[in-house]
Amino acid sequence: MESAYRVDGTYEIIAAALDVHRELGPGLLESIYEECLCRELTIRDIAYERQKALPVTYKGQPLDAGYRLDLVAGGVLLELKCVERIQPIHEAQLLTYLKLAGLKTGLLINFNTVLLKDGIKRLSL
Repeated sequence: MESAYRVDGTYEIIAAALDVHRELGPGLLESIYEECLCRELTIRDIAYERQKALPVTYKGQPLDAGYRLDLVAGGVLLELKCVERIQPIHEAQLLTYLKLAGLKTGLLINFNTVLLKDGIKRLSL
């Protein structure tokens, strides 16, 4: 039986994030990790959209407000963080973004950890 990580495409994305973290380590700005992860995704031929606009509607009416998603790669929403630790609000935020974007799977990646595997959460709707 194939792992969910292989089926939904998160395996290769996580591998790319691990390479970035292995190269840079923790402690940098989120924007640096985003830039490097984009380069790593390109190297791996994984299509992505960076800072994708996410319009928000309320009761069917579009708002003059919206949000920009960090990255969407292979249909997986990536929410990048550089925080002391992932909090429940970060998970709730990712689930809200998944719902608004109409996507099923997301990765919450906190680059501010000694071991990146401890900073990755996979969430699905």
